[in-house]
Amino acid sequence: MAFTFRPAIRDNVSLLIGLAGSSGSGKTYTAMRLASGMMSDARPFAVIDTEAGRAKHYADQFRFDHGDLRPPFEPRAYADAIAAADAAGYPVIIVDSCSHEHAGEGGILDMQEAEFARLGGRDQVKLASWVKPKGEHRRMVTRLLQVRAHLILCFRAEEKIEMVRGQDGKMEVRKKQTMTGLDGWVPICEKTLPYELTASFLLMASRPGVPLPIKLQEQHRALFPLDQPITEESGRRLAEWARDGAVSAPAPPGPTTPLTERAEILAAIKTLSSRIPVDDKRTAARTYLGEATLETADLAALSDLLTWCRTRVAA
Repeated sequence: MAFTFRPAIRDNVSLLIGLAGSSGSGKTYTAMRLASGMMSDARPFAVIDTEAGRAKHYADQFRFDHGDLRPPFEPRAYADAIAAADAAGYPVIIVDSCSHEHAGEGGILDMQEAEFARLGGRDQVKLASWVKPKGEHRRMVTRLLQVRAHLILCFRAEEKIEMVRGQDGKMEVRKKQTMTGLDGWVPICEKTLPYELTASFLLMASRPGVPLPIKLQEQHRALFPLDQPITEESGRRLAEWARDGAVSAPAPPGPTTPLTERAEILAAIKTLSSRIPVDDKRTAARTYLGEATLETADLAALSDLLTWCRTRVAA
């Protein structure tokens, strides 16, 4: 069969969104808000639930069809469940949680242990014991990438540290740095899976639903304000982008008072500044606030500082 080319047009591209966070960070609720906004009609979205029906806690707030995925959490079981939802015609599918495919009962780690024991349990076969579980995972990812629906994958995240040698030659403890995590928080999943995501975010229990981008490409940055929780509006605009690229303007915000506006700006600055080096923050404070503090600076100065924070984080 001849291989042909045609002009590239963004037309109903599928999206793969990752939401990672600890308990209480708002992963499930945020995923449902995002999915609701991505729906273009009154049909329900699908939820594949690995957590004993916890997703049904939100049945009164969102319209979705629910499916229980029970142990063993083999990659093939995930692939079959996602393929079934796609074949049923659901435009958006939530998987909550994808972490069980890696660390749950019957997941990749359990598969490796069973294979290691089957091969004799010797150090010489440790690498070989990963061949089967890794192969199963790769086949799941291959099937996942063929799905036409939008997928929202929820991951548990854990805080990790690492020992590194400092400039003085001494060993020191620091938050683990990784391309697939943020500020020491790492999604619980097979280590290459996050690279397949269109966009991914870390959510924190201290600010549920407010996105800290792990992977966010330039064309999607305007769709996810970093100083407020992810809402249905982000989902609506993201789906518009995926359909044909014609993204409408965001819905106009409601009226605010000066005190409300000030509180929102301060909250946004504090959220974003947690991801900026201390020396850079001090320089910016001197530049934009002068002798004033966050509490005494006027709104114009705070707005300028917030703009700088957004630019610095996005750089």
